[in-house]
Amino acid sequence: QYFFVNGRFVRDKVLQHAVRAAYADVLHGERQPAFALFLTLPPAGVDVNVHPAKTEVRFRDSQSIHQYVMRTVRAALAGSAAETPIPDAAKTLGGSGPQADASSGSASTNGFRPVPLFNSGQVAQSPLAYYAQFSNPSGVQRAMEASAPSYLPAALPEGEQPLGHAMAQLHGIYILAQNHAGLVLVDMHAAHERILYESFKTQLDQRTGSAGTTGTAQRISAQPLLIPVTFNAERIEVATAADYTDTLNALGFEIAPLSDTSLVVRAVPALLADADAKSLARDVLKELQEFGSGEVLTRHRDELLSTMACHAAVRANRKLSVPEMDALLRQMEATERSGQCNHGRPTWYQFALSDLDKLFMRGR
Repeated sequence: QYFFVNGRFVRDKVLQHAVRAAYADVLHGERQPAFALFLTLPPAGVDVNVHPAKTEVRFRDSQSIHQYVMRTVRAALAGSAAETPIPDAAKTLGGSGPQADASSGSASTNGFRPVPLFNSGQVAQSPLAYYAQFSNPSGVQRAMEASAPSYLPAALPEGEQPLGHAMAQLHGIYILAQNHAGLVLVDMHAAHERILYESFKTQLDQRTGSAGTTGTAQRISAQPLLIPVTFNAERIEVATAADYTDTLNALGFEIAPLSDTSLVVRAVPALLADADAKSLARDVLKELQEFGSGEVLTRHRDELLSTMACHAAVRANRKLSVPEMDALLRQMEATERSGQCNHGRPTWYQFALSDLDKLFMRGR
């Protein structure tokens, strides 16, 4: 992990935290990303004389720098399954998967062109524009949009989809699909979990955006239950439901105490209408108990939404029809970060036809 500020190598906790925050829900467990980050900004905006070896710096506005780096890296990682580089199963398993010709920049044999996370020219310029407009939110947004990279797959055969078309299910867990490059293997629960998670985040972000202009509170669309679900609850669960009514409403829930030891669920998020309301309510209340903060929706929003998405995602051994599997593949192609689940595990892998040929010694 390398940080350079105005061409000088530095070690900085602000930049390190910003990058870790950007990778928060796309990197599994304690894994660390590998990167080189070059930040260019006006000399007056940074003090380089805080360490004898010049390896530490102090930013004039460290919070704005943190937000810029975090959002730019997050945007770089936000490609859908159709836009990000293909996860090559052969390489992951120790084989020799298809490689791109680095000298010519030609497309790899799997049909996708390797694209760097950042365009060096954009990164050299965008922080300058951004830094000069810290007090101008619209300018900040324009600067971030200008620095956001684009992932562009190489041209596909006419009528072909990046993730191909579903053929079958394997043990009720994986979707087998065929595309022009070979075989695509999808973990259907992990993929659906990410799709729902991103949908929840989008709903809250849209409502938050409208709140600034119309006064409407941020809220996920709710689905009233035809028959409310009543269940026995611990006293702490009842107290939590009473204390966090506004937060639960914002998440699309209507959960109310009936007595000191019982709760009723009258509404759940619309995307979770088919989920087990009792189990879902208990898990969300448990998360609220753990966080124990009046700003839970701001500081721990993603953890709550991840828990909700996990409940609603298709479960193992649920039989899907071919149209349903194809629909999931199309959603993956349109959803940001759908190459990883909410916990950073991969959602799909590509097995190139050439690798399958090697397994069966075809052509030898």
